[in-house]
Amino acid sequence: MNRSIIVIMILLINGCSKNGEKIKPQLKNLTESVYSSVTIQPDSLYQGYAIVSGILDKNLVEEGDEVNVNDPLLQIVNNTPLLNSENAKLSLELAQENYKGSAAILSGIKEEIEAAQLKFKNDSINFLRQKNLWNQNIGSKAEYDAKKLNYELSKNNLGLLQNKYNQTKNQLNTSLKQASNNYQAAIINTKDFTVKSKINGKVYALFKEPGEIVNSMEPLASIGSSNVFVVEMLVDEVDIVKLQKNQDVLITLDAYNGELFHAKVSKIFPKKDERNQTFKVEALFINAPKVLYPGLSGEANIIISQKENVLVIPKSYLIDTNKVKTQNGLVTIQIGLENMELVEVISGITEDTYIFKPE
Repeated sequence: MNRSIIVIMILLINGCSKNGEKIKPQLKNLTESVYSSVTIQPDSLYQGYAIVSGILDKNLVEEGDEVNVNDPLLQIVNNTPLLNSENAKLSLELAQENYKGSAAILSGIKEEIEAAQLKFKNDSINFLRQKNLWNQNIGSKAEYDAKKLNYELSKNNLGLLQNKYNQTKNQLNTSLKQASNNYQAAIINTKDFTVKSKINGKVYALFKEPGEIVNSMEPLASIGSSNVFVVEMLVDEVDIVKLQKNQDVLITLDAYNGELFHAKVSKIFPKKDERNQTFKVEALFINAPKVLYPGLSGEANIIISQKENVLVIPKSYLIDTNKVKTQNGLVTIQIGLENMELVEVISGITEDTYIFKPE
């Protein structure tokens, strides 16, 4: 093929391509938003646990039932706490008898103290009498020493018995208090056989069937609000700094065929999920769908900012994030607001400038 013909064909192709892909910037209203996936959950959703282990006797509610605070949800069977309660009661009664009863340990010590007081009194009289005689040079030194020794032994014995009484009384009083505390704790454990609702709401799930073993580590039920639902969103760490409370959220749910719902950001969780590098954000509906279920999914756009009548171009026409191709070559532009498709042009070109889509 002739070289001149090849050159002409290339020029024609480039010219057609260039002319076919050139556009002018347009004036439009532009909204910048942060995209997120959406999961719907009831407000105040929590999982109910048993405090004691045992066997599930019966579920007292069904999934979908509405409940009030302190309504019983499940009944657990376990005889061990009942037996512990009986043993604790017996220990308490024994401690009370030892401390207050007529046959108490303290009564025996008290009798010993009374006998020791009588002996001390007698030995004291004998010692003083012998001491007076000794001062008058009457009697022997051996008799004086014997009476003095008996007096001192009686005095020491009385002191020991009194200390023993006080110590025993304190020990019995402590044992009585411990037995009382153990009995109260045992009674509380017997009351934990029934799992009750902590909120006014709805039972969304029951995880165990009657006859199954339950423990304090596994959830038994899931309960949450029956009429207030939370929009849960996972936002990339790159975008989280753009968000704040009360920003508008536009939501579409898979179950409602693209119908648009409005919400507002209600809470931004400060801790990042290291597994997927996202932050959890919650929003509350302004116009909620009539029927919602936990786990419904969809998409959301959190509105960051909005501008009216700004100069925009498609993002696909950008080169190196801030340049466009014009009839005069590459031109650097200053960009502002942007969304998934469009970007605002602040300076560098006008609405009369033709720009070309990069190949």
